[in-house]
Amino acid sequence: MTGIHLPAIDQPQSDALVDPFGRAISYLRVSVTDRCDFRCVYCMSEDMAFLPKADLLSLEELDRLCTAFIAKGVRKLRLTGGEPLVRRGIMTLFASLSRHLDAGTLDELTLTTNGTQLPKYAAELKQHGVKRVNVSLDTLDPDKFRAVTRWGELDKVLAGIDAAQAAGLKVKINAVALKGVNEDEFPALIDWAHGRGMDFTVIEVMPLGDVGAGRLDQYLPLSMLRARLAERYTMEDLDERTGGPARYVRVAETGGKLGFITPMTHNFCESCNRVRVTCTGTLYMCLGQEDAADLRRPLRASESNDLLDAAITDAISRKPKGHDFVIDRRRSRPALTRHMSVTGG
Repeated sequence: MTGIHLPAIDQPQSDALVDPFGRAISYLRVSVTDRCDFRCVYCMSEDMAFLPKADLLSLEELDRLCTAFIAKGVRKLRLTGGEPLVRRGIMTLFASLSRHLDAGTLDELTLTTNGTQLPKYAAELKQHGVKRVNVSLDTLDPDKFRAVTRWGELDKVLAGIDAAQAAGLKVKINAVALKGVNEDEFPALIDWAHGRGMDFTVIEVMPLGDVGAGRLDQYLPLSMLRARLAERYTMEDLDERTGGPARYVRVAETGGKLGFITPMTHNFCESCNRVRVTCTGTLYMCLGQEDAADLRRPLRASESNDLLDAAITDAISRKPKGHDFVIDRRRSRPALTRHMSVTGG
């Protein structure tokens, strides 16, 4: 693919999307692929059945969909997967979407990645206006890393982080807290990340999809982890928000920021300003609810955006107040059958 064909003039910004609870939707997360070069134990089953290519939105369709949301007031756009950087031709999408940064209609274009492809793409991402990336990394132990990812190599991720920082990208590390796996590593992870000038965020396991492991076996409440960390660190609560669900503290001993994402122990829905679109064009107004809207059909039904705009507006009118995440302690089953990799991390 040589590039994305764009209309001569993008649509002017219309009224912002506001949900039934008065929250303006300004943050869109878009999965560009369900595929990944890892099979993390909390995200995918080992033998994933991936979607046929015909079901996926093309890069041109992804651009048009993102542009429609930006015209309706979205100011922050995050591309996710699966692993977004394994999507063929993905840099043409970043290059195309960067025009919204240049026009001032988009504040931030960013991505979440496992880091393996950053040696190849970090410099180009920087050229396309990406200023920061989130890298998922749950352990610094090579053997544990291989076990958690099922076949990943830690050295490749560390090389990706090096490449990102060398390119001038700000890196934030995301780690999922896994009971009995990495719960004793967090002081070392925090010291390592903060020592390299990277923010660090811990995430509770979310009950999405059958991944071949009991959620109770994986689940570590962050309230417990934070209490342990408080014995070692002095943590000052911060008011700042980055548009995501994390609650941040400043660690006095390292000077770095530490975030906690707690969908289980502390519902963070009251200020939710984001929605997610899958790589097939399905819009989820809430990560923890099954209600969704098909945007692929109106996107492909007409070259005009009228049907697409109407579908987006209707979907946002159904955005719930919050999610219903719960670990089922009787059957240890996921709250939702949908895998995290399908919705986008």
